[in-house]
Amino acid sequence: MEKYLKVENSSKLYGSASLVGAKNAVLVIMASTILTEGKSTLSNVPHSDDVVHMIQLLRDLGAGVNFDKDNHTIEIDTTSLKKFQVKREVMKKMRASILVMGPLLSRFGKADIALPGGCVIGARPINYHLYNLRKLGAMITIEGEYLFAHAPKLRPQRLVLEYPSVGATENCLMAALSIKGTTTIINASLEPEVLDLIDVLRKMGASISMEPPATLVIEGGKVLKPINHTVMSDRLEAGSLLLAAAVTGGKIDLPQANSHHLDVFLMKLEEMGHDVVRGADGIGVSLKATLSPKAVSFKTAPYPGFPTDLQAPMMVAQCLASGRAVINETVFENRLQHVHELQKMGAQIKVDGNRAIITGVEELYGAPVAASDIRGGCALLLAGLAAKGITTISGIHHLSRGYESIQRKLQGLGASIEYIDEAPLLRNDQSQKRTQQWY
Repeated sequence: MEKYLKVENSSKLYGSASLVGAKNAVLVIMASTILTEGKSTLSNVPHSDDVVHMIQLLRDLGAGVNFDKDNHTIEIDTTSLKKFQVKREVMKKMRASILVMGPLLSRFGKADIALPGGCVIGARPINYHLYNLRKLGAMITIEGEYLFAHAPKLRPQRLVLEYPSVGATENCLMAALSIKGTTTIINASLEPEVLDLIDVLRKMGASISMEPPATLVIEGGKVLKPINHTVMSDRLEAGSLLLAAAVTGGKIDLPQANSHHLDVFLMKLEEMGHDVVRGADGIGVSLKATLSPKAVSFKTAPYPGFPTDLQAPMMVAQCLASGRAVINETVFENRLQHVHELQKMGAQIKVDGNRAIITGVEELYGAPVAASDIRGGCALLLAGLAAKGITTISGIHHLSRGYESIQRKLQGLGASIEYIDEAPLLRNDQSQKRTQQWY
């Protein structure tokens, strides 16, 4: 049964919206509970499909998991977690599944997993993970789609990441916690979500310090205990909602957004002409859209640079701005798949490798489009809000993997969005359709 969204022009979205916990923080924090024995409680947990997949993974390993969706609270009891093998069908549902490798090696000295799945946005190789885990003493073999890691004795090391990979930093950090002695990670990722994980690990009892430039120092070998933790707000959801107001000429207030996590992104919105107000101590962001936006160029980069996860939604804003913008995607080599779909809607975009050259147009037009990843799906949703006519978006399962009902939040701001559930063809070849608001 095909499901899709019907989006109509929704000029000038107005209002306030709340944020849920960050997808890119909560998944690794859930994986980190493998390091402990006992019950941990996490608050501000989004009800997204990837969270559900991680719950399934932890339960498959033997953990007890209770998710209160209404209160965004999850309890994870790892007392009876005894397995170190993850089924292929579980691993293939999301990229973040690779993040159990470090904790499993730390707790059991073994990890038998399949290669991860998720969005098709690039190779996103795990060689940074494997190279440095091998340096720590893990023996790793790959047979087809399966990865077998065995580490009877891990040893402290000085690890150097060729690229500040978020996942490799997190995996190596968690693996090093079981090693007596000092392990350092040079050129570590220091994204806000990584810092949230470090906060969790410190609560567990880990000794982790940071030194310039971008170096983590881990004193391992400590017994870690369960924790209570509130997951940081999702800066990517915040950016997506700010852009929804920007492309529709509206105004939005996000009281929970951390502006310090979005410095470069907010700077680019201001360069376009939008009025951005930051709250005291960096908490809270509001935006009043200009009716004459100017095109701006940018390139994605590791934090504190422009987030790759906001590249696709920001491209929509450039499609409707006056002038010419050049966007360089430097993080993933295949993250411009949304361009073809935006072109169907009248966007003037040329692609040269990982560079997109955009000439602004006065209007976009509704069209049938398909999402191929989480952030590209968000971009098409924003484009539909600003486009003349009706836009239908298929592949919307990607949105539910990364967002907790962003459609409902947009409806609360005045967006016209319907969830379409198309039934199979009847015998007379006539199809039936059911439409409902996204609740």
